[in-house]
Amino acid sequence: MTHTPNSNSFKSKAGIKRIFKAGQYSMQGFRAVFKTEHAFRQELTLSLVLFVLSFFVAHNILQWLILFTSLIIILITELLNSCIETLADLITTEFNPLVGKTKDMGSAAVFLSLALCAVIWLTIIVVNLS
Repeated sequence: MTHTPNSNSFKSKAGIKRIFKAGQYSMQGFRAVFKTEHAFRQELTLSLVLFVLSFFVAHNILQWLILFTSLIIILITELLNSCIETLADLITTEFNPLVGKTKDMGSAAVFLSLALCAVIWLTIIVVNLS
């Protein structure tokens, strides 16, 4: 079997070895983003604080799940934005309007996830207070 540029030695493997390797790669990704991305560390800190508060804000399991999901969406979006920025920097570190536009769109996605989270949290707090 020849190795082509688009092949991955773990893509064709099934079973526990592939799952174990995928988990290792995920942990490497978490370490990398935590080490290099200040925004991710800020959003993770915010999410941890709000996670603790979610147990006091939610009046039932559905509300808690919605609050928790909104926090995870922020982290997922920031991870994807960090991927976009890393790939854009790999292409060029010089000014390029398309690279700038790409990074701005990733940032807009993070902004929307933060806004969604704020709306969800405020809605649940207001509903529970009335």
